[in-house]
Amino acid sequence: MDLLRQKVRLAQPYAGVFLKKDDNNESDVVDSLDAVYHTGTFVQIHEMQDLGDRLRMIVMGHRRIRINKQLDVEPEEPVSLQEEGEQPKAERRKQKRSRKDSASPPEPMEEKVQEAQFVVEALPLSGVLLVEVDNVVHEEFQVTEEVKALTAEIVKTIRDIIALNPLYRESVLQMMQAGQRVVDNPIYLSDMGAALTGAESHELPFFPLKIPSVTRNYLDWLTSMPWGTNSKENLELSQAKEVLEEDHYGMEDVKKRILEFIAVSQLRGSTQGKILCFYGPPGVGKTSIARSIARALNREYFRFSMGGMTDVAEIKGHRRTYVGAMPGKIIQCLKKTKTENPLVLIDEVDKIGRGYQGDPSSALLELLDPEQNANFLDHYLDVPVDLSKVLFICTANILDTIPEPLRDRMEMINVSGYVAQEKLAIAERYLVPQLRTLCGLDEQKAKITPEALSVLIRQYCRESGVRNLQKQVEKVFRKVAFRIVNGEETEVNVTQENLQDYVGKPIFTVDRMYDVTPPGVVMGLAWTAMGGSTLFIETSLRRPREPQGKDGAKEGSLEVTGQLGDVMKESAKIAYTFARSFLMKEQPDNDFLVGSHIHLHVPEGATPKDGPSAGCTIVTALLSLATNTPTRQNVAMTGEVSLTGKILPVGGIKEKTIAAKRAGVTCIILPAENRKDFSDLAAYITEGLEVHFVENYSEIYKIVFSGQ
Repeated sequence: MDLLRQKVRLAQPYAGVFLKKDDNNESDVVDSLDAVYHTGTFVQIHEMQDLGDRLRMIVMGHRRIRINKQLDVEPEEPVSLQEEGEQPKAERRKQKRSRKDSASPPEPMEEKVQEAQFVVEALPLSGVLLVEVDNVVHEEFQVTEEVKALTAEIVKTIRDIIALNPLYRESVLQMMQAGQRVVDNPIYLSDMGAALTGAESHELPFFPLKIPSVTRNYLDWLTSMPWGTNSKENLELSQAKEVLEEDHYGMEDVKKRILEFIAVSQLRGSTQGKILCFYGPPGVGKTSIARSIARALNREYFRFSMGGMTDVAEIKGHRRTYVGAMPGKIIQCLKKTKTENPLVLIDEVDKIGRGYQGDPSSALLELLDPEQNANFLDHYLDVPVDLSKVLFICTANILDTIPEPLRDRMEMINVSGYVAQEKLAIAERYLVPQLRTLCGLDEQKAKITPEALSVLIRQYCRESGVRNLQKQVEKVFRKVAFRIVNGEETEVNVTQENLQDYVGKPIFTVDRMYDVTPPGVVMGLAWTAMGGSTLFIETSLRRPREPQGKDGAKEGSLEVTGQLGDVMKESAKIAYTFARSFLMKEQPDNDFLVGSHIHLHVPEGATPKDGPSAGCTIVTALLSLATNTPTRQNVAMTGEVSLTGKILPVGGIKEKTIAAKRAGVTCIILPAENRKDFSDLAAYITEGLEVHFVENYSEIYKIVFSGQ
C-alpha cells in the first residue's frame, strides 16, 4: 500500500495486476509465484481513495504482461518503478518541451510498448516478492469470414449486456475513448469481453477458445444440438409388436397405428414425423403406452406436461436479452435426447392454461404443424431447427377444451375404457406381479384369487381406467406385507371371502338405481371423463292436475333439476315440445303434457351433467308419465333428438355400452349413424345385447312401448 501511495505521489500511476489461483486465499501477501497466474495486466491507476487501512482504486488495463522471473533485490535499496534505461524526471521534461516545440509527430505508442521492458520493484518491505515482467506480444491474426461472424456475434452480446447495467456502459465508453477500434480488433474485443464478465475465477475459461459471458452459454446450446444426428429406428414389425404386447393389454387401435407407421417408414426407407393424439378417460394407459412405443421404435423418449402451462416461453423459449433466459422445452428435449428423431410426449394438452404471458396453445401450432416445423424457430436459439422427424404424441381426457386449429393438426386416436374382463386380464398379467414385487413379496407368500379380483373390479373399481384398481391391489399387498412382518401369518391367500379385511366395505353394492322402472322413469346412458355410466331420467307431477275449464286446459310447465348444464337444459325443452306434439298425433285425446306441471330430475344431483345425448331418454320419460305406462324393462338408450324427432349421433358408444352391460341391460337403442362405432366393439362387449339403430323417435316408441 505504501508503494502504491508513493507511485501516485510521484505521478507514476502504473501497476501490474495478477489473479490468485485460489479463491479462498485471502492473504494480502503473495508468498510464492505459484499462488498467482503468471499472465496479468499492466494497469494505469485512474483514481485512488485512501481509507487508511485499505486502498480503493479505479484502474484501466493497457496490455498483458507475463512474469519472467523472481528478482532478488536487497531490501536496503529503495527503488521506484521506471522503464529500463529511463532518464531522470528533469531530463524527461526537457525532452518533452523540445518535442513540443518541434513539428515532428510523437513516437507511436504501440511500437514503444512492444520495445519496453518493465521491472516491478518495491519499497524496502520484507516478505514482498519482486518480479521481472515482459509485455505479451499478440500473435498476428487474419480477418477471415469466421472471425468477422464471431466478432459480430460478440459485439451483439456485449450490447445486450450493456443494456442490463449502466456501470457496464461506463466501462465500455472508457474503452472506446482509448482511441482503439475495439469492434474491428478481436484482441481488444476479447479484452472487453473479459472486463465485462462477472464470473468468479474458478468459472473463468483458462482453456483457450472458450468465451466467458452470455455468448458462452448460447454457444454451448448451439453446439449441444444434435444437428443431423438420428437414432437408428427399429423397422421390424414382429419385434415392435412383441414389445407393445409385452407392455400393454388391448389398445388395438393404438398398436395397429404404430405398426402402420413402422410399415410406411420401412417402405420409404426413412424416418418420418407424425402428430398423434390419444384421448380417453384417466388411467387407461395413454401416457405409459407412449413410453412403450418409444421402446418399440428404438427412439429416444422425452415427456413434458402442458397441464396449467401459461407461459409461451415454455414452448418458444426466452429472448436472450432476459436474465436467466433459456430455450423452450422442445430445444431442451433435442439437447437431452441427442437425436433429431425422438418421441416427444406432450401430456394433458386439454388442460393448457392461458395467462398474461400469452397463449401456449397458439405456440403449439407451429411446433406441431408438419408444414411449419421443418424450420421451427426458438426465440433463444434464433436458428431454424428441423422437427419434421420428431414423433409427437399428445394425450387428453376430453377434446372440447382443445382449440380447433390445434385439434386439426393432430391425428385423433380414442383410447377407450376397459370392461370387467379386460380389467381382470390386466390385473392378472401386469398389476399383480408388478405390485407384489414392489411390496417385497413373492408368489409363495402372497396370492390373490381371480374371484377376489373380480369382486374388487365390480364393487370397488368401476371407473374406465385401471389406476384405482392398481391402488386397491397395492393396498391389499401392503396389508399382507404388514401381517407377515408382524408375525401374524407366514403365507396369505386373499379370496372373495376375506377381501373385505384388506380393502374395507364395498363402494358399489348395486348396479343400478331401479330394478323395475315405474311410469315416468327411463334409463339413459351417459359418458363422463371417468368412463360410461347409466343415467336415470325421472319425471313426476308437481301438483294435481287442474280441472278443465270451458276455455280448455291451462298451459302446463316443466321444471328441471339435477345440476344440468345449458346444453342439457335446452335438450329438455326440445324434448318437452316434441313429446307434446308426438302425443297429440299418437293419442289426440290425451292432453296430459299440455296442462300438467311436470318436474324432471336427473339423480345424483351433486354431479354436474351436460350434453345433448339424453334427448330421446327425456322424451320417453315424458311419454311414459303421460300415458301412465312403464317402459320395457332392462332397456337403455342414448341419442340427441331434434325438434322434429330425428335421432342424431352421439359419442362414447363403447363406454356407454360397457355401462349398460354392467347394469344388466339386455336391450340398447342407439342412433343409426353410430352403427359404425358399435361395429368396432369387441365381441365379448356386444355379446348377449339386443341392439336397435334408429333414425326417428317413432321407432323408439314402438320398441319401448310395444309390450303394452
